[in-house]
Amino acid sequence: MASKFKVLQVIPKLGYGGAETGCYDLAHYLPEVGCKSYIITSGGELIKYIDKKKVKLIKLPVHSKNPLLILINSIIISFIFFFLNISIVHARSRAPAWSCYFATKITRRKFVTTFHGTYNFENKIKKFYNSIMVKSDLLIAGSNFIFSHIHENYSKYLNLKKKFLVIFRGINTEYFNSNKILQSDEKKILSHWNINNDKPLILLPGRLTSWKGQEMFIESLHYVKKEMPEKTFTAVILGSDQGRKVYKKKLIRLVEQYRLQNYVKFIEKCELMPIAYKVSDIVVSSSLEPEAFGRVSVEAQSMEKPILASNIGGSKETIIDDKTGFLFEAKNSEALGKKLIHVLNLDESTLKFIGIEGRKNVIKKFNIEKMCFSTYSEYKKIIK
Repeated sequence: MASKFKVLQVIPKLGYGGAETGCYDLAHYLPEVGCKSYIITSGGELIKYIDKKKVKLIKLPVHSKNPLLILINSIIISFIFFFLNISIVHARSRAPAWSCYFATKITRRKFVTTFHGTYNFENKIKKFYNSIMVKSDLLIAGSNFIFSHIHENYSKYLNLKKKFLVIFRGINTEYFNSNKILQSDEKKILSHWNINNDKPLILLPGRLTSWKGQEMFIESLHYVKKEMPEKTFTAVILGSDQGRKVYKKKLIRLVEQYRLQNYVKFIEKCELMPIAYKVSDIVVSSSLEPEAFGRVSVEAQSMEKPILASNIGGSKETIIDDKTGFLFEAKNSEALGKKLIHVLNLDESTLKFIGIEGRKNVIKKFNIEKMCFSTYSEYKKIIK
């Protein structure tokens, strides 16, 4: 079949997460290789950046887990398949995947899923709900960790006759490029955050939720302060509480308990993350549970910043330990504290070397072009 087929991606919301940016990037890549590109979503911040000449956007409440709405969405999506003559539908989350699954059974279109996370499966009902992600004609895992997770936990739902492979997520290395950041933008963000750049800045990006490890991070800063009382630094915890007000208050109390008020700042959001990385000296990913991919680790390396990450999940695949970053024992604040002390004491030439090697690592393995080309190549195989 000719390359000019039509692809419809379906995702609950187009925010700034890894699944969402992957969907956005692929949607804009497909027209470059002659495909028609469509997205169904319920909304999200990235919508305003979509090039409407390249990508057609359809709004549906595909974020809803309501069974009736899932069924209604499947009927509407079936009509969209026929009306637009869609060849492939690519679902990136569970609720829309159910709608797409039913729609492809009716229309006989090809069904693709990307398994982006480990998902909660504390009971059989939730596990069955999650299993829709492995019932596709082409199943993509975002990392080797996720590939193994699927085999270990969803083997009875897998159809071994269908294609199942790893395609690493990619990031836009031109967007996450330290050489593209203006000095005036650096000054602006530091001023906005009310931070002087006369001491090391440690950045912890990620939404405020317990499994992201903000408590452990604060405890590790206490360890650093205790072991190096003469050392000054600023730590920025960057992320929205998304309504978790109680958790944020708990973090603030912990900062006060350890007398770190002059060291730690909470910043709600930053729409231009490359600038946030650029003004930082060290980036941390302190997740207590495995990250499916570890986007922060990859973005930090692309920005030539040393990354310290928990030694679980996707970060073990994206970081070359002691070369492009540093892994520490998960859930261990002292282990993180010791790594922070180690990096804070590194000389400038060593930090420069780590940064250069980190960017090389990302360009080689985790760039957006590689992700998009690999996905497009697999699309072509399933519609032959």
